[in-house]
Amino acid sequence: MLYNLITNVQGGCVTAPDMIYYSHIPTAIVSLFFGFFIISRNRSLTSILFFIISFSIFIWTLFSLITWTSNNSAIITAVWSFFPMLEIIIFTSSFYFAYAYINKNKASVFLNILYAMIVSIFLGLTYTNINIPIFNIDSCESIEGSIFKLGYLVEMFIAIVLLSYIIYKYIKERDIYFKKQILLIGAGILFFLLSFSWTNVFGSITLDWKMTQYGLFGMPVFIGILAYMIVKFKAFNIKLIGTQALIVAQVILIASMFAFVRTTTNQVLTGITLLLTAIMGWNLIRSVKKEVALREALEISSAELVERKDELQMMADRLAQSNDQLRTLDNAKSEFISIASHQLRTPLTAIKGFLSLLLEGSYGPVGEKHVEVLNKIYISNERLITLVEDLLNISRIESGRMEFKFDQWDLEKICGEVLDTFALRAKDNDLYLEYTPPETPVPEVTIDGVKVREVISNLVDNALKYTLHGHGGVTLRLQQVGDAARITVADTGIGVPATELPYLFAKFSRGKDISRLNTGGTGLGLYVGRNMIESNGGKIWAESDGQDHGSRFIIEIPLVQSPELLAKWE
Repeated sequence: MLYNLITNVQGGCVTAPDMIYYSHIPTAIVSLFFGFFIISRNRSLTSILFFIISFSIFIWTLFSLITWTSNNSAIITAVWSFFPMLEIIIFTSSFYFAYAYINKNKASVFLNILYAMIVSIFLGLTYTNINIPIFNIDSCESIEGSIFKLGYLVEMFIAIVLLSYIIYKYIKERDIYFKKQILLIGAGILFFLLSFSWTNVFGSITLDWKMTQYGLFGMPVFIGILAYMIVKFKAFNIKLIGTQALIVAQVILIASMFAFVRTTTNQVLTGITLLLTAIMGWNLIRSVKKEVALREALEISSAELVERKDELQMMADRLAQSNDQLRTLDNAKSEFISIASHQLRTPLTAIKGFLSLLLEGSYGPVGEKHVEVLNKIYISNERLITLVEDLLNISRIESGRMEFKFDQWDLEKICGEVLDTFALRAKDNDLYLEYTPPETPVPEVTIDGVKVREVISNLVDNALKYTLHGHGGVTLRLQQVGDAARITVADTGIGVPATELPYLFAKFSRGKDISRLNTGGTGLGLYVGRNMIESNGGKIWAESDGQDHGSRFIIEIPLVQSPELLAKWE
């Protein structure tokens, strides 16, 4: 057994390096203090794991200091035998700490079992010959056995797995704020573990154990990163005032080093460390105070935003209720218009019929004065019939009751019929009405010809209305443009200002200057026409070179209708 190999020696030991107290004592004290500080303020899983890491580092550093300063082989061998177990505890706890922090203090049953198994194995092999098989009396050093080599392999494996896990979680995380925490916690732990582990490996291979003192500097760096995270990200739920106390305590602890350091080198190094710690701690707290104040202001703003959000939600609910009521009223309005229009159309049609009979003399001769009055009544009645028809069409469109009957239609024939209808009226107004046929025959198209003809008629009617008496005329043109038939109604009338073009096809929309030529317009014809053309799979738009430069109303209808459109109106 191990104790059979232990002998007492009083001389021949390797001299301790000059920096041994500087590298070991501050690390041991600061680690222990920081571990107790965090666990005293928070008992979460990450706090417990960090305390285990800090306490293990304290014990490892204390034992390392004993191996450098003691000449007693029994004591050196006893404490040396604990190094594999302590290092495994540090590495496994560090990995579990990173896992728990990244996963918001969530424990893992698998990691608990694995953690306990690994530590138990190395604890059980501590006092065996395969841990420390022999002691070198000449240098007062224990000769490391297979357990140390196994420990180094396990440490290397844990470091690789930890690095891979941190990279994976960093890439997967979508919260930029938490990505920074993953990066900081990963960099701090890996820097500490690698500096701590590789100096031990180097000492084990070369037997130059002076390198191990430099590996301990990784722990203060790791603690500094954690202090920054406490202030910056409120890690471990520790507030700023606690961090201020921690930094002050660190300064006091480092300053206390002057009580026992004796060499000039250690005094200089301790002084530099104290100065750097004080400056960095002061700047850290000062800069983060501003950030904390900003964060508190943002939290207040967030509370106000939540309040505003609730108010907006209530307003949205009320608006939704109002919309429902408006929709109900709109449906009632459409239904009323539909019924009223139906009721009005019958007597208006009857009036038109009787007026026609009177003007034709079917009821006897009519004097010239009476003819003039009857004509005015006839024109007014026509306007009423047009208005009623437009209102009926709008009602049908908005309620989805507009019916379409698709068939094969010849657009040239439709244009000819429209031309014949308005030829006499154009002549009476001393305007020309021309038709420009296509250069090549346009194939028949599948449309509701009655409704398309109604739209074209309305466009020609408007063109004649808004062209001054004896000032030019109207041109109706049919042509094929690509896969569509294009019908253009161009006039030399008052034109349309560019600012009004986008609103021409809106409901009840009329231009600013058109009332002087057509006082009876309702602004419904183009709205109805657009819906009819679009229901026929086409499109309609207006162009104008400006006021008093005429206008062009253009209809395009596809030569081949889509099956979906035809199926919709079957």
